[in-house]
Amino acid sequence: MYPTQSILTTWKKFDNFPMETLTKVWYNAKGHEKKQRDVSLMREHRHQYGITGNCFDLALWLLDEFKRDGVEAYPIGHDLNSEHTHVAVIAVNEDGNRYFCDLGDQWLCPILIDRNSPDYTNEKVEGYFPAAKVQVQEKDHQLHIHYHRPNGKVSSQMFHTEPIDLHSFLVAAEHCQNLIHPNPLLECRIPMKSEIAHWEFYNWESFLSTNNGLIEEPKLLGIDDWVEKIHEKTGYNKEFLVDALNKYVDIQSKC
Repeated sequence: MYPTQSILTTWKKFDNFPMETLTKVWYNAKGHEKKQRDVSLMREHRHQYGITGNCFDLALWLLDEFKRDGVEAYPIGHDLNSEHTHVAVIAVNEDGNRYFCDLGDQWLCPILIDRNSPDYTNEKVEGYFPAAKVQVQEKDHQLHIHYHRPNGKVSSQMFHTEPIDLHSFLVAAEHCQNLIHPNPLLECRIPMKSEIAHWEFYNWESFLSTNNGLIEEPKLLGIDDWVEKIHEKTGYNKEFLVDALNKYVDIQSKC
């Protein structure tokens, strides 16, 4: 189930890339007609502020890196052009085996989805997603993913595995970047002593998902406290965080 080195080498470049909507709100407020940033601009913003973006940003960036590294890859997703859209990437190795790559949900590692490969299993496996074992099953171009949490809870997700053509993907990306939800969101992978956990900031609350269960963190009262906390977790530029979080305060005040 583990990816071959060609795919893993590219994937590892994104180990410390959070998924978040702070950049969307920050960039949206600048008034540019086109809201989906080109990868070259994402790189500039990463260099300037340490920031990344949402699932569309990360998928586009990952696709670009795979192309640079000579790896065949294409975008997939579900519920395009809706509030529930999510996108990821399929990478193909030298033997033609496909691997599911999802930076948007902060997976730890790409995972094999081809049932005909001798390395494939539909059993629960660990080490691919923070604080959960996963099962992947693909049939008729539908990829079903089951997440098994430490508390026994099981959740599922479904992707269409047919490639999305670039034009349709960019149309869906632009639609998503124009949808502004009032609640800020940031997710990132946090190395711990014996695992890589999942830290999430959502609507002024934060928690850590670990192999031992969910750890809810104390609530913080002000923007400055959240700036320090998020900076500590991500390295994001503090001035950027002040700007983005205050924009969310303004958005919520108008709801």
